[in-house]
Amino acid sequence: MTVPIVAEHLRKTFGTTLAVDDMNLTIACGEIYGLVGSDGAGKTTTMRLLVGALKPDSGDASICGYSVSKQSEQVRARLGYLSQRFSFYEDLTVLENIRFFAEVRGLSRQEWLPRCMEILEFVGLGSFKDRRAGQLSGGMKQKLGLASALVTRPKVLLLDEPTTGVDPVTRQDFWQLLIRLVADPLQHPQPGTGGEQEGGVAVILSTPYMDEAARCQRVGFMRLGRLIAEGTPSQLRSSLEGRIVEVFPVPALHPESLPGRGEVRGRSLPSLRMIAGKNKDVEDVRAFGDKLHLRVASGQAQAVMAALAEAFPARAGERVEARLVPPTLEDVFISLSETA
Repeated sequence: MTVPIVAEHLRKTFGTTLAVDDMNLTIACGEIYGLVGSDGAGKTTTMRLLVGALKPDSGDASICGYSVSKQSEQVRARLGYLSQRFSFYEDLTVLENIRFFAEVRGLSRQEWLPRCMEILEFVGLGSFKDRRAGQLSGGMKQKLGLASALVTRPKVLLLDEPTTGVDPVTRQDFWQLLIRLVADPLQHPQPGTGGEQEGGVAVILSTPYMDEAARCQRVGFMRLGRLIAEGTPSQLRSSLEGRIVEVFPVPALHPESLPGRGEVRGRSLPSLRMIAGKNKDVEDVRAFGDKLHLRVASGQAQAVMAALAEAFPARAGERVEARLVPPTLEDVFISLSETA
């Protein structure tokens, strides 16, 4: 079975800036792979190298077994790409935009018309096919982008921060579409269209949202152009197991019997943060609402919690409560971002 996405030792520089450094990726059929990292980490450059919009300084990538640098026509026939920016003709209708991309790809009217209507219904834009693209909401524009990327039944889908700037409900809708898409018969290639391998579509997406990364089967963390960690969300979270401590000041008395409980927390949190930050075994302190999340050195959680209780004794009807909590991908992201 041909692996749909393979990158081997990709490297790309812009002047003196090293954007992508020795990138290696392998993504299987039916897999959603999340690429995450800080701004400037190299995510978008990696996506453009995979789609063939940029030429690497060294290394190569293949899509469904075809070299991106040497067999660009075969590659384009097998992938769909959704960029960060809305890149459609705003004076054309939804259907006209999809028609344009379909005919550019060589589809006849007999092929693209039923296919377009099928896709529009799939993404929830069937009733908006005659609306001009410029009059769509941000979420609808992203769905139009996805619909256009699907018109040729690609076996590989590259999505560059597809939900940036849209509301949480629209993000949720988009992800439900994506999860359905991976195995939906809508995506199965027709004979002779180049869908050589079996299985669902392979998806690689970049995202700044850790809750979205948690939905992916595998996640790769980029920093300064390099892939520094890769694995399933549970594997990545396990690297910080037993090292995330949640701390917050609470009234020692029953909440109903102590007036101004919220004021007590608000006044004590800065002091607690300062004390926690001075502990040699505390690597990072982050505010989460009216609580603090501490990342502590391996094996030092109990010692840190005891030290905080001692350094912040109960007074004026309040005390410190600390407990271990499961690490999140955001905790992993912050930890990896600080790696030298």
